[in-house]
Amino acid sequence: MSFKTLLAYQKGFDLAMEIFHLTKTFPKSEVFALTSQVVRSSRSVCSNIAEGYRKRQYEKHFKSKLSDADSENSETQLWLEFALACEYISEAKRLELQNKSEEIGKLINYMINNPDKFK
Repeated sequence: MSFKTLLAYQKGFDLAMEIFHLTKTFPKSEVFALTSQVVRSSRSVCSNIAEGYRKRQYEKHFKSKLSDADSENSETQLWLEFALACEYISEAKRLELQNKSEEIGKLINYMINNPDKFK
């Protein structure tokens, strides 16, 4: 089985790509600030899930990487708040992305709480 089959990874990847495309509309002055931060954190969710999955036989390492993924997911939510405050996205778009991020968080937490189901 591959990490690519994990629902948390798939939804995380889709959200990261949606955020990437959305940030193309952000001002050029944000390229090295908000844009790079929100793209990086959203992609990091997926990379941490992938890394953790490859080490899933070591429960502590698996949970640690998933915890990192969850932290990056929370960071992504923060950057979306800044995007809203800077008026780069609407409240409706922020809420849509927030809901997707929260769903990913629930999936990650399920994996953390049920590591035996992923061996």
